[in-house]
Amino acid sequence: MTTRTTDDADGPRSAGAGSGASGPRTAESVGVRQRPALSARWRITAWIMLTTFLLLAVVFVVTRNLLLRDVDSRANHDVAQEASEFRTFAAEGVDPTTTEPFTSVSRLLEVFLSRQSAGQGEVMAGVVGDTEILELPGNAWPAAGEGPRVLDELRAQTGPAGVLMTDHGEIRWGKVDLEPVGASPADPAAAQPGTFIVGIYTDPGRELVDRTMRVLAIVGLAGMIVTTGVAYLVAGRILAPVRSVRVVAAEISENDLTARVPVIGRDDVAALAQTFNAMLDRIEDAYTTQRQFVDDAGHELRTPITVVRGHLELLPDDPEERRKTLDLVDSELGRMGRIVGDLLLLAKSEQPDFVVARTADAAQLMLDIESKVQPLGDREWLLMEVAEGTCIVDHERITQAMLQYASNAVRHTHDGSVIQLGSRFAGAGTQRHLSIWITDDGPGIEQEDAARIFERFQRGRSASAPEHSAGAGLGLAIVRAIADAHHGVAWVRSIPGHGATFGIDVPAPDNSYAGAAPSAPGEGERR
Repeated sequence: MTTRTTDDADGPRSAGAGSGASGPRTAESVGVRQRPALSARWRITAWIMLTTFLLLAVVFVVTRNLLLRDVDSRANHDVAQEASEFRTFAAEGVDPTTTEPFTSVSRLLEVFLSRQSAGQGEVMAGVVGDTEILELPGNAWPAAGEGPRVLDELRAQTGPAGVLMTDHGEIRWGKVDLEPVGASPADPAAAQPGTFIVGIYTDPGRELVDRTMRVLAIVGLAGMIVTTGVAYLVAGRILAPVRSVRVVAAEISENDLTARVPVIGRDDVAALAQTFNAMLDRIEDAYTTQRQFVDDAGHELRTPITVVRGHLELLPDDPEERRKTLDLVDSELGRMGRIVGDLLLLAKSEQPDFVVARTADAAQLMLDIESKVQPLGDREWLLMEVAEGTCIVDHERITQAMLQYASNAVRHTHDGSVIQLGSRFAGAGTQRHLSIWITDDGPGIEQEDAARIFERFQRGRSASAPEHSAGAGLGLAIVRAIADAHHGVAWVRSIPGHGATFGIDVPAPDNSYAGAAPSAPGEGERR
């Protein structure tokens, strides 16, 4: 709530400011379990390392499986392609010597194989009858003597294609069986059947995949090391403001709350630094206010205590003088009691149940206030205006605030002076508010005083005169606390030497209120 005035003229624990301690606080005393010290920087770096490692591991496994699957797929494709080419050649090819169709299986296989070249891990051969073997020159048999044995096993396999495990690895194969082309007395071998066999060893391709994956693993490891270093540096830069917060928190002491965190950039960490600085500002303001409050309260309470002690020490024997002394002591004790009561009330104003707002009739509220101010002094009390309608307020607290205003008006005027009071609604709809005011014809308030009289233990210069020394400067602070609790404002307008108008505005929204009410006293100057 703001008082409006107008003038028609990872580090060590920071020390809590202003807080007492009966002994050192340990982690066990507040239920915090100690953990091994590991900085946030290293935790962030470790998480990035772990995440990078897991991602690289997934990429490694998936890539290896895809490459191995591609090796098998290409081997199957090459086998099928060679078998298809042989079938086409057997059906359409001619003997280059005679330019006539082939007359024997042996000649067919011999010509076809002579036109082929073996690829990596590839073998091709033809078998005629039970004994004759025709091999492609340069067949990639992994070991000497491997060919005949593998060819025998492949001839014994059923089906046109398959996979065979040998002593030197896996071979993916395909074969085409050939019926005898024809027979003649001059060439009895032409009547023998034959088989075309093609096979591809997959181990060379798998070894290539393994070499590729080793290179990828080395590159990935180097990348992870670089990523870790970059993550450590970046985490350090990002967390630098957090370390600054820790350092500043460690520098804060009970008597020095001026340290602040440097704000660099506009990111979330900079926002954290700004929020931390704002918190320190509030703590420093609260600490300063608290210290001033305690000093002022001590001063205000020390005065009546000193007066009482001095008079009791010099208590006279004369009954009349003794009675006067006791009356003075009673007066000072009463004043001290009022100060303590006001302090307790201000302390309670910070609690959520300080006000209990209920629907109230604004007119009845004003009439109750008018009736209660009458006994405060021999003044001419004039009720100038009464608001008609309902509002949601704490009837007793609003009355208490206006009685405080009235008491101040009585204190600063003389017998027979005119004091005006009234209330009215101002604004419309959700902006409507109830304004209650009181005007006196006293000496008024200086502009510089009007800006501070709602603070605790603050008085106007006229209130500081000896004849007005009974006040402790808490009354208007209580009024402002009541206005705060209603989400309203306490205000004053004054021309020095021509009286003052004090008021309180509280929200009183009414969506059905269509007309704009005239300005309340002082409203034109305040807005």
